[in-house]
Amino acid sequence: MYNAKFSKAFEYVLKHEGGYVNDPADPGGETNFGISKRSYPHLDIKNLTLDQAKEIYFRDFWQKGKYEQIEDKNIAIKLFDLGVNIGINQANKLIQRALRAAGTQVVEDGIIGPITLKAINEADPTDLLSALKSESAGHYRLIANLNPSQKKFIEGWLRRAYC
Repeated sequence: MYNAKFSKAFEYVLKHEGGYVNDPADPGGETNFGISKRSYPHLDIKNLTLDQAKEIYFRDFWQKGKYEQIEDKNIAIKLFDLGVNIGINQANKLIQRALRAAGTQVVEDGIIGPITLKAINEADPTDLLSALKSESAGHYRLIANLNPSQKKFIEGWLRRAYC
């Protein structure tokens, strides 16, 4: 059911998300495999299985984010990982900012439509990935600066941004 690109992206996300956590400082609240109770209030998060998480990631992130249509697998995987962590709309805004930083003019609307998708696939993958990592690090720093309770996560977020 899942192709190799999605399977690799799923494994990549799991390296960052891990298992069950219920940190009161985390705005997502109770999470398991990165799936939050805030986003999925009807789920038994503590007993969520890996297969259920994979199905949610495929349906609600991979397909919804149109990441399969991104030709460079590293960009697709990075954008998927960001979509899981900060939401698809915000991740899409970061790739649009990264495109602008790499010299392509696109509208920052948070939608991966045909214009943004074409720009992603025509950009130099190395330059675009570097710009996306930089944009994501800046996003995480802004969160930590605006909300001091989130500063405890900054080291992990920056590792995630730059890997």
